[in-house]
Amino acid sequence: MSAFPPAPPRTVICVGDIHGFVAKLESLWSNLQAALPADAFATAVVIFLGDYNDRGPHTRGVIDFLLALPERHPGQRHVFLCGNHDLAFAAFVGVLPPPPDGSPFSATWDEYIHNEEHEGWFRGPGYEGMHVQGRRWGGAIKERWNPKKGLPYKGSIYDAQPTFESYGVAHGSPDLTKAVPEEHKRFLRDLVWIHEEENVPIDTDEGQIICNLIAVHAGLERSIDLNEQLRVLRTRDTRVPKVAMLSGRQDVWNTPKDLTGKHTIVVSGHHGQLHIDGLRFIIDEGGGYEDKPIAAIIFPSKTLIRSTGTEGTTSQN
Repeated sequence: MSAFPPAPPRTVICVGDIHGFVAKLESLWSNLQAALPADAFATAVVIFLGDYNDRGPHTRGVIDFLLALPERHPGQRHVFLCGNHDLAFAAFVGVLPPPPDGSPFSATWDEYIHNEEHEGWFRGPGYEGMHVQGRRWGGAIKERWNPKKGLPYKGSIYDAQPTFESYGVAHGSPDLTKAVPEEHKRFLRDLVWIHEEENVPIDTDEGQIICNLIAVHAGLERSIDLNEQLRVLRTRDTRVPKVAMLSGRQDVWNTPKDLTGKHTIVVSGHHGQLHIDGLRFIIDEGGGYEDKPIAAIIFPSKTLIRSTGTEGTTSQN
């Protein structure tokens, strides 16, 4: 028998959508640090669930903050997932991974071409070689009011105008590609569509259990073959015009039947709310709204931590 007890599993932190609110991100990070023992924080696995840009005013500052984390906290491991907003930003500035079969990005337009005029897709320089989501992101939507959010649109259907402005250019300007620093383009290029982590402990009413964890921005579909979904996510298959696992709603809300009862945590952001049901976690309290906090969850304890503001700071599930 070993003379040393086994090392405790690393703390896992999952951070919800940030959407350009760098002050909230700084506040959340401070609150996470205060909530954890120093050694647990210093060695944590930190999984950011995607959607770093749009809606809030400081996308550039958010990405600078995230890029600085490995140097500030070298004992941590940082995972940056791709959200639907990040995929669209990457598409517009030309850093989306190319389709694996060599097909052009214009092949992604056909399925949604009936929306082109209404959504005001981007038609500036370079649009011919752009993924459909990049064209939607950099476009100019005709409607001014977003009935789902009860707020005006900010430039495009993605609310991308604040992202353009954070880099010092007008919404829809092709100059954004030159204005975004190379290290930010690398960040966008390298975002993963799924993260899979083994041996994650989680506290339950029956005691602590060890699980696999799957982190994906929106979730996994119940009706599509799980292996096909995992293939698309692991290979970042950009032939897909709209990746449901990054942008779906009700279709990705629940855990796929292939994973139920298999001690698999599925954690996402995207949905603009907190939802915890067994091993399914949706952590997106902010939703890109100015008056709502950014939330994170800590495993194994399932402690919820929020950016400090009118919505409070911490609570225990």
